[in-house]
Amino acid sequence: MESDGVSVTLSVRSSVSVAACSGCGSGSSRVHGRYRRSLADSPVAGRGAKIVVTVRRFKCVNDACSQTTFSEQVPGLTMPFARRTPTLTKALVSIALALAGRAGSRLATQLGMPCGRDLLIKLIRKQPAPQVPAVTVLGVDDFAIRRRHSYNTILIDMETHRPIDVLPDREAQTLADWLTRHPGVKIVCRDRGGAYAEGVRAGAPDALQVADRFHLWKNLCEAAQKTVVAHHGCLRQAVRAEAEVQSEEHTAPLQITSPPSRDYPLAARTRQRHADVQECLARGLSRAAVSRELNLDIQTVRRFADAATAEELLAKAEHRVSRLDPWRDVVNQCWNAGVTNAQDITAELRLLGFTGSVQIVRRYLRPLRPHGDGRKRGPGKSAPTTPAIPKPRQVSRWMLTHPDHLDEDDALGLITAVSSCEHLERLHNHIRTFAAIMTQRRGADLLAWLDTVDADDLPALQTLATGLRRDLDAVINGLTLEHNSGVVEGAVTRIKALKRQCYGRANFDLLRLRILLTP
Repeated sequence: MESDGVSVTLSVRSSVSVAACSGCGSGSSRVHGRYRRSLADSPVAGRGAKIVVTVRRFKCVNDACSQTTFSEQVPGLTMPFARRTPTLTKALVSIALALAGRAGSRLATQLGMPCGRDLLIKLIRKQPAPQVPAVTVLGVDDFAIRRRHSYNTILIDMETHRPIDVLPDREAQTLADWLTRHPGVKIVCRDRGGAYAEGVRAGAPDALQVADRFHLWKNLCEAAQKTVVAHHGCLRQAVRAEAEVQSEEHTAPLQITSPPSRDYPLAARTRQRHADVQECLARGLSRAAVSRELNLDIQTVRRFADAATAEELLAKAEHRVSRLDPWRDVVNQCWNAGVTNAQDITAELRLLGFTGSVQIVRRYLRPLRPHGDGRKRGPGKSAPTTPAIPKPRQVSRWMLTHPDHLDEDDALGLITAVSSCEHLERLHNHIRTFAAIMTQRRGADLLAWLDTVDADDLPALQTLATGLRRDLDAVINGLTLEHNSGVVEGAVTRIKALKRQCYGRANFDLLRLRILLTP
């Protein structure tokens, strides 16, 4: 053994007298010659290690063998043409699977195992893919390689929670072919995508399909928010009526709180585009023709065509949630008390726990200043003094939160909101009924819930009910059985991290091996 303070070199040789031929397996003790091999090894006490092996070349004694001579191999130390020991190779493979190329190369160098990123990628590609085991309960979901362009499919063994295969797309025929090659699947957990439903029916017609409860609740949340946006005007009318009643009882009129009016360019553009699309449709043009005439994407045209009014599309533009919302009453009090400097108001808010920037406060105060310009001096407008009208997103959150998890103010706000509009009250009842069916797994009660929704006049919920009826068996199974796609969603989250580590080199073969081999 030799050491220069930076690395350690071990000179070794084999002590056996007989070696087996690599061609025929016959033992031989006839030494033909010797040579030296240099192998990189895992570090010793933080120092790089190298093993210099004196290898003997033997002459094969079997005349029928095609090899005249052969080199001996030391089990656990040498392999044909290898320049690293199995121990070092195994460590580098583990680093490559965990961190991929550049990051893995940096870590390996710090640990005394210097190597390039290309070597780590090469080591991953040399690993054999694991065999697909027999699966009874299968989880299926897609993940984006390039969002809105290309997708892959991940298959999970729901009993072991391990990925067992990755498909190159999310087509029904690809999944059907895989299920045909791997019979025995009895239950398939999936989202509500039609391609996977068709693929399971074609490849495993006897398998029980289970729609994931998370996606069902997500669909209900989207329908609920659309309904709240459509009837948010009822809340404003109720607050105005209450303010008028209170103003009659007081000498000074009460002002209604709403965010100071701002002209959002997005809102103006949305209204104009909605009017243009509706005008083209009224002239008898198809949606594809409207897309060509207005130079809009067909999906954008479809969204504007399906909206009855532009207000349905303006929830995000005109009812944006801001970090300042919980502190708006404090800002109004400061403004009415004569504190008009945004810096001073922000400093006072920070004492109360505000974490936003001063720019948010400036934007809120700008409509209250004379002519909307903070540089001009003048009395300006008075800030509103009554409680704020809850935004659609806030009302939706109240409705979709378990009643035991609402604090006192939120519970009171929910009661006020549902009492101001009969549509919101019926929506709240539908949400609570569906939540009970889902949490208590009473899938048999879903048909009655769907009939009740169809009899109501809530278009967004009726659209949801129509979609649930198209996949009724899987939805009922999802609301009845214990199976769900939570494990699959967790695997997709892990895949996103693996994909980003391989940015620029995440070809399907490399990404598939990392998904299947990474512990």
